[in-house]
Formats: sequence, structure tokens, C-alpha cells
Amino acid sequence: MRHLIALLACSLVMASASASDPAPKPSKPADGKTADVKAILEGKPSVGAVKPDIKALAAAADARSAAARPVPAAANPVASEDQAEVDLSVRIAERLAQLREQQAARAAAAAKARKAAEAKRRKEAEAAIAAANKPKNGTHWAYEGEYGPANWSDINSNWARCSTGKRQSPIDLRDGIKVDLEQITFDYHPSSFSEIDNGHTIQVTVGGGNFITVGNTTYELQQFHFHRSSEHRINGKGTEMEVQLVHRSFDGKLAILAVLLERGKANNLIQTVWNNLPLEKHMVVSPSIVIDVNDILPERREYFTYMGSVTKPSCAEDVLWLVMKQPMQASPAQMALFSRLYPFNARPIQPSNGRMIKESN
Repeated sequence: MRHLIALLACSLVMASASASDPAPKPSKPADGKTADVKAILEGKPSVGAVKPDIKALAAAADARSAAARPVPAAANPVASEDQAEVDLSVRIAERLAQLREQQAARAAAAAKARKAAEAKRRKEAEAAIAAANKPKNGTHWAYEGEYGPANWSDINSNWARCSTGKRQSPIDLRDGIKVDLEQITFDYHPSSFSEIDNGHTIQVTVGGGNFITVGNTTYELQQFHFHRSSEHRINGKGTEMEVQLVHRSFDGKLAILAVLLERGKANNLIQTVWNNLPLEKHMVVSPSIVIDVNDILPERREYFTYMGSVTKPSCAEDVLWLVMKQPMQASPAQMALFSRLYPFNARPIQPSNGRMIKESN
């Protein structure tokens, strides 16, 4: 390549020189230099004595090529400083881009965590609402503790009136309106019976045919059971025990007759019941003897009356209560025996909520 450049340069020089000189006369023969150049351009071997300096021409071509190449950074301090600034700017931009990517990643992770936490809270809230709205169907209740009267309405949805009812029992019988109440007609006679320790009290189921009549309505005795202490109070005063006789009319209405029990002489009916106590809870005993429920009634038949509820779950209302004003007696031994089975099985006093209470003159 160098030789070719040198030849071209030489030819250009020679062409320029020939253009400035007068054309040679035809008769004068060409000198040796011109013949050599012409021979080189025509690709023929030179015949003259003078030869072109090929090495000098090549060196000149190399110098021109080197001058055309860019100067290295080390040879140009200003260019080197500008390049360093450019490199620094590039690195700063790259670092800022990395920081922005990391910040965006953290923000995305935080948003994802918040979204997951919100979804979890929403799910827990929905579960809580569903659980609150789900009907409760518990059956276990007690007179104290976690399953006691304060929580009866939370155990079973059908027991809501235990906390929301406005005519609940028992109550404190005070400030009654004294009137000439119709006498209760009792039609009790000796009957067969069965008894059970149902886990809450001793309950005695009486054979059919025992009735009371009050307010032109007749109610048949279903069962009677015991509470310690008395559930009802009279003018703020209770007694050691109470027996409740549950009656039902032919159209399904309830009337409960309550007799308060205080310490005194032994009661025949109570002793008969105690003599036939079942050996285990929920075991039914059906003795081959009879009982006379008249033995639990006081001589005086004056009473209090009001509308209330049953005193255990479901706390159903629209119950006619008849509470005898005169207590009956039971011996200390009879009361002590029951207290061994049930030291306490009475519902607390409920608000009267302005209900009318009547009492016999």
C-alpha cells in the first residue's frame, strides 16, 4: 500500500512539473527521468539512470496518516479531564437509577404487605361478623361461673330473653297492690311420681290428675323442684329454700306456684322425695309409692301474683306466678341434705321494670 501511495505521489509531482514546463520539441529526445516516471505509470521497467526515492515517499505517507489519527487522552490533558467528568456523571446516574429501583422495590413490598394485612383484617372482621351472626346452640348452663346467669343469653340464641326480656323472674315482691284476690282452688290428691337429679336440681314429676284453678283457668301440675336459696324475696327478705310447682293449662300456658321454705319441723313430702333420691345424676327413679302434694302447701292461702318468666334457660316469659305469702318448714337435716347436692342453685333477682304486683289482703 505504501509503494502504491508513493508512486501516486510521484506521478502527481511529475504531472505538475510537466504541466508548468513548455512542451518538448518533437525532435528532442526525452531525458532519462521522464522516461522512468512514464515507465512507472505505464507499469514498465525504468530505463533511466535516476530512480525515485521510494523510502522517502513512504515515510512521508506514514507521517500524514499518523497526523490524521486522534491524539491519545494522555497526550491531551483537557480531553482527559472532560472524559473523567463524563465518566463520573455516568456513574452517578447509574447509582441514582439503582437507588430509585431499590426505593421503588421497597415501596412495592410495603404496599403489598399493607394490602395483605388489610386483607387479613378484613377476613378476620368478616369471620367475626359471621361468628356473631351464627346461631348459637349450646345447651350447658349453670348458676355460677362462665356458664352462669350473666352469660345464659350468649350460650344459645334461643335464650336471648335471659338478658333482653323485660318480664323476667324471680323478683323482689314489694310494694304490691293489696286486693281481694280470687282464691286458688287446689285439686291435689295422692299420686304416683318419678324423680331425677337433672344436674341443676331434684325434680319430681307427678302423675296426672292434679290441678289448680285461678282466674277461670285450670292448670295441671307437671312437676315440682327445689332451689337453694329461695329465688323470690318478700320485701327484700328471702328464705333458705324454695319449692316451685309447675302447672300447664290445656292451651299451653304456664302457672308456677312458689312456696318458700324455712327451717323448722320436717316435711313429709320432702322426706319422701329424699328417701328416693337417685344414685346418679340423670338417673330416673320411679318408686312404687305415692306422694300427696298437699303436704307442701301452707295453711293460709294468701299469695302474690305477677307475670314473669321461667327462672332457667330459655327464660321464656308469659308465665303466671303465684307466690304463697306464708312459708312452709323443712328440718335442718332435710335442708342440709339438699345443700350437699346443690349448695346454690338460684337465679339472681331480676328487675321488676314497673310490673304490677298484686297481693292478697
